[in-house]
Parts: sequence; structure tokens; C-alpha cells
Amino acid sequence: MMIGASSFAGELKELDDHVQSVELYMPKLGVYEGSKLQKDRLEMILDELSTYDLQTSMHAHYFADVPTYPKELVVDTASMDEMHFSLMEECIELAGRLGTKAVVMHPGRVGDDRQASLKRMVSNLEQLAAFASENNVMLGLENKEATDPGNLCCEAEELLMVVDAVDSPNLGVTFDVGHANLTCEGDPEKLAAFVKTISDHVVHVHLHDNYGYWTSNYDGDEHMAPGSGNIDYSVLKGLKGYKGIYNLEVFSMDDVLAGKKVIGEYVMP
Repeated sequence: MMIGASSFAGELKELDDHVQSVELYMPKLGVYEGSKLQKDRLEMILDELSTYDLQTSMHAHYFADVPTYPKELVVDTASMDEMHFSLMEECIELAGRLGTKAVVMHPGRVGDDRQASLKRMVSNLEQLAAFASENNVMLGLENKEATDPGNLCCEAEELLMVVDAVDSPNLGVTFDVGHANLTCEGDPEKLAAFVKTISDHVVHVHLHDNYGYWTSNYDGDEHMAPGSGNIDYSVLKGLKGYKGIYNLEVFSMDDVLAGKKVIGEYVMP
């Protein structure tokens, strides 16, 4: 197991000094013009990355309706066309090249018909999982926060239903403790039950904090440093047998350092 941080938390050099892994946040690496990957920009980042002792995970494109997210890179996994598949497959190919530990995928949106959206998402994920298998890559479908009623796969049961329906050894779960805390309304007993339900399927972990309730800022999904909200991180002990990356999905090196202090006693052997 190892502690990592997202690429937007700091420069690679800073991250190399404090964590063992970086999660390459593909939509915000600055390597696209519109939806076109600029390979020269990407290679500059990869050249720098090669000089450090950092493992990698990767965050693929997803749905977001905020000004800070590039509209050309929006992907709703419940409603994908050829361009969306191209974006996701570029991520998977790169992950295979780098020996990346996991590629994070967001579930899609509820839309007008929840069951129809789930069915389309399963079909799309089947195609992506098959492509991941060809590239020796593990995908992790992330649980989302129920404070946004448009999200699919907020509850553990629906998340596992989708993973089971895809039925691929190349698709597991990215457990996001902050999202789960919002879905569980800040209730530690509900959060512990959530962890127990998904534990056997977890291939990647996202760590950040919040207060467990909706706010006008990202529906409560504040992505604060662990220890800043109300999450009891002893819940991580419920991830029996997990040996992967604990990725601090926070926005600054100060939050990375603060988070490491809080979670260290729960995740290190």
C-alpha cells in the first residue's frame, strides 16, 4: 500500500518529496486543445515524471457542469458517443504504457430514466473494460455523492450492481470516502456499513473530508484535508486486505501534509 496525491495538489517535484504516487488528473493536466490530445504537451509532463520515484494512478474524464471543467472533455458514462470513447481509451492506453495502478471512472447521470441510464452505462463500461483488459489496466468505478440527485451509483448496492453486471476482472471499485460520507449523511455507522459492503471489490481509494451534508459549494463535496470535517478515518480499517493506493484528493500541498498525519495510523502497516 502507498499514499498518493492528485496532480492538482502540487508540482511533481513537491509530490515526490512527500508521497509515493501521483494521480494524473487527465481533464486538468493542460494537455488538450478542445477534445484533441496535444501529445507534445503530454510528453513534457511524462518526461518530468520519469525523473521522479512516483507510481501513478489516473483520473479519466467525467461529467461536470462547472466553469473550471473543460466542456469539451465532459464524459457521461451513461451516454457516450465515439468522441467520448476516444477520450477514455486514450486514458486507458496511457495507463497501460505507464503501468498505472488504477484508472478512476465516474458513473454517469440519472437522466430521464434511471434504469435506461444504468443499462447504457453497463454496456459502455463493458466496452471500456474489454479495452482495459487488452492494455492490462484496472478500472475503478467511483461511488458518487447522493447530495447531487443526478448522480448514479451513490449507494453501495447500486455501485456493486453495475460492477457485477459488467462482470470483468478489469473493473472494480474506487472507494471515495468523502462521497460516501455525504451519501451516509455524516453517520459513522452508515459509513462503516458502506465500507463493509464494497470492501471486497475496492481497487483504489480517494481520501478527503467534508461535513456530511449538502452545501451550496459542490453539493457539500468540499474536498478538504482529512481531519477538517467530520469523517472518522478509522473506517478505513474496514477495507480488509486492501493493499493499493490511498490517494489524497485535495487541492494543496498543505492539505496533503495535513491529511498524511491524520490517515497515517489507519493505512500504514
